[in-house]
Amino acid sequence: MKLNHTFQSPNFGPRPEGSDINMLLLHYTGMQTGKEALERLCDSAAQVSAHYLVEENGEIFQLVPEELRAWHAGLAYWGGETDINSCSIGIEIVNPGHEWGYRAFPAAQMKAVTALCKQILEHHTIPASRVLAHSDVAPERKEDPGELFDWAFLAKQGIGIFPDKTTQNNSISENNSISEDDFVLKLGEYGYRVDMDSSTGSGTKAAIIAFQRHFRPSKLNGQVDKECCQILADLYSQLDDD
Repeated sequence: MKLNHTFQSPNFGPRPEGSDINMLLLHYTGMQTGKEALERLCDSAAQVSAHYLVEENGEIFQLVPEELRAWHAGLAYWGGETDINSCSIGIEIVNPGHEWGYRAFPAAQMKAVTALCKQILEHHTIPASRVLAHSDVAPERKEDPGELFDWAFLAKQGIGIFPDKTTQNNSISENNSISEDDFVLKLGEYGYRVDMDSSTGSGTKAAIIAFQRHFRPSKLNGQVDKECCQILADLYSQLDDD
């Protein structure tokens, strides 16, 4: 895999002493062109960056060395952690996003993302359940990389975790029949930020939609149903091997 080092971002800092890289965070650029996104990520005035950018044709740019802290997550949360930038590696995937004409990710781009993720996972101990979307860690602010991103394909290549819909799993409760409040509790334990004092509030609904966007992209309604419960149960069953 060949990396393009022509562009380098000035927007980075040191990782805190003793911090571990244990998360891989995927984004889409959400800008009209890859060139525009690349320029912004390398603009000191923008105060944003990522470790890598992957173009639609599969070209990969390394913008910040992995050992340094890039500025890609923003205000975010996962499993009690709020300084996501310090523990993660960020990949920006060129796509205009929901604002500029969201579209499927080309095969060449997915192939490059796969190769890059595999290389990163070879060098860092990152659990499969911590290969995440920007929307997972910032559900009230972000939608990327979105419902068209092929998480199932990545999981088949050994990257991340995705539900096996052929498996009927009872790891959460008998027959996967759990109440909405039980689902929200388990969703929070999985890593999402939820509000147990307001299980139907806007923050919790955003977390449910983020969960659906990642693991059940065919229906993004923020409502807990039997399929959501089965999916979450299956994800929990896979954590045993994570």
